[in-house]
Amino acid sequence: MNNKQPASATRQSTLAARLATLAPRHGITPAPVAGVHLIYTTEHHERIPVLYRPRMIVILQGHKVGYLAEHTFRYDPEHYLMMTLPLTCECECFASPAQPLVGLSIDIDIAALQALLLEMGDAAPVTVAEPERGVHSVPLSETMLCAVERLVEVFDQPLHARVLGPQIVREILFHALHEGGGPALLAMASRHSQVSQIARVLRVMEQRFTENLTVEDLAREANMSVSAFHHHFKAVTATSPLQYIKSLRLHKARLMMLHDGLKAGTAASRVGYESGSQFSREYKRFFGTPPSEQAARFREGQLRIVEG
Repeated sequence: MNNKQPASATRQSTLAARLATLAPRHGITPAPVAGVHLIYTTEHHERIPVLYRPRMIVILQGHKVGYLAEHTFRYDPEHYLMMTLPLTCECECFASPAQPLVGLSIDIDIAALQALLLEMGDAAPVTVAEPERGVHSVPLSETMLCAVERLVEVFDQPLHARVLGPQIVREILFHALHEGGGPALLAMASRHSQVSQIARVLRVMEQRFTENLTVEDLAREANMSVSAFHHHFKAVTATSPLQYIKSLRLHKARLMMLHDGLKAGTAASRVGYESGSQFSREYKRFFGTPPSEQAARFREGQLRIVEG
């Protein structure tokens, strides 16, 4: 019986070992190249709500499973994740001390994506239908793996990371346009696509999540009727506009408590809650743990948050 690993698997194991030596701690940490972050953990994380940002996530060891309503997606050494909208999902992380989860995330900059498409001109890929969702699991091609290898190679060379790193990120985006996530990237870059219209509304929500935004307000931002906006919003995000705002507030409050050290009551008022008891009830229902208990576990080192 032949137990030899495929060459790509061996290369990924080598890359994972190299990245593990560069990660200063568990969680998500900045890489030497702008817009790139290292992902590292030795702990299995149960299914919990997370807030994803527009990015590509390449996992070199271990794997994650994400849940967006009834849609399940997996990213692992054979599939990278393409997230083209900020979405509230649930995620389970599979890792152990013997087999840490190791990978990297690459932010997707809309302006850079549009500039790349402009330079490609008529040679840019085209699509006839918009993707239904803002999240896609894409098979990791040999071409993409080679580009990721070159990106990792510049991490420990400051000058190379600063000068060559952004060019390699651009190359990775170029290859992604020609792979399974291409239609999602094209919809993200188009100013007139439904995905782009919903993305604009999501940015408004991000900026004004403490306000009492109505569905009518948001529909006007999208230049849609209320019924059309509600339909397209749910098709892309798998949730309603008001439920999205609620989850966004809860995620923001959690970050304030875990990373800024705010008390639950203070975080609740800062994200727009008038009632501390209502905040605590909704937080526990959403995250499964009361806010004060989760913050205490985080401070004592019993809880690490690995999102992305």
